[in-house]
Amino acid sequence: MDGSYNDRLDFGKMGYGCKHYRRRCKIRAPCCNEVFDCRHCHNESTFNKEFQWSFFHITESVQSKRFNSCNSFVTCVCLDHQSMLRNVFDRHEVIRYDVKQVICSVCDTEQPVAQVCTNCGVRMGEYFCEVCKFYDDDVDKGQFHCDDCGICRVGGRENFFHCNKCGSCYSVGLRDNHLCVENSMRHHCPICYEYLFDSLKDTTVMKCGHTMHCECYHEMIEHDKYCCPICSRSIIDMSRIWKRIDEEIEETVMPEDYRHRKVWILCNDCNDTTEVFFHIIGQKCSHCRSYNTRTIAPPVLPQ
Repeated sequence: MDGSYNDRLDFGKMGYGCKHYRRRCKIRAPCCNEVFDCRHCHNESTFNKEFQWSFFHITESVQSKRFNSCNSFVTCVCLDHQSMLRNVFDRHEVIRYDVKQVICSVCDTEQPVAQVCTNCGVRMGEYFCEVCKFYDDDVDKGQFHCDDCGICRVGGRENFFHCNKCGSCYSVGLRDNHLCVENSMRHHCPICYEYLFDSLKDTTVMKCGHTMHCECYHEMIEHDKYCCPICSRSIIDMSRIWKRIDEEIEETVMPEDYRHRKVWILCNDCNDTTEVFFHIIGQKCSHCRSYNTRTIAPPVLPQ
């Protein structure tokens, strides 16, 4: 009896789902009353429909107008794109907590949210979260629900802690080992502009405390970009590069007209402002010895 019951629960496990999750049910989106494999499928679908509408609208505009320059075409495209974004009824996302109905993928029965199908008795998700209305058969991901975040995360609860100031779960390796920035994960990735807090991609915390996708971070490093796109602080150890710049400056003699010229600089790494000798290769911070600096207007002395 128990064997038969367990066989029924596990029937079809890992055999259904979408590119995002293996699960044995679909959701009815409460916002548009349509059926999707998961909320990500819904969100991608509404975005793609909107993009197709925008492309058709732009193409129609191109066919009905004469353009005297490329700039005219770009202007039209930008205006159409802005109009599209203003139409909030075209683009929308499922609020996970609002999902009330699911459809069993095995027997096609629609029913209220629950882990086990009321009709055929299969477990619609090996992992199930009643709060997030989240189902997943692939439990190797180590799913867990964080009450402070309010959402489910992957990677194993024992491997993460919730940072109250940053407002998100981080790897235990970052406990007492990162610079806190208030709600740092509740922002968009500065490279791809995807919202980070509930992104399916891995994220990283930089030395400055700001966050971005790991893949975006590595791509940025591969393109020799070593500063945070948000605050401009150096995100890796730059001491070897600063030493190389020291050597280049020693070997590069400035023309007489510029040899004694001074400029004011702001250091992006330590935020100190100092007056230093100008050099065409770079200006070195007198405080932290960084070349990650920019020239600024001289400070205004009080009258």
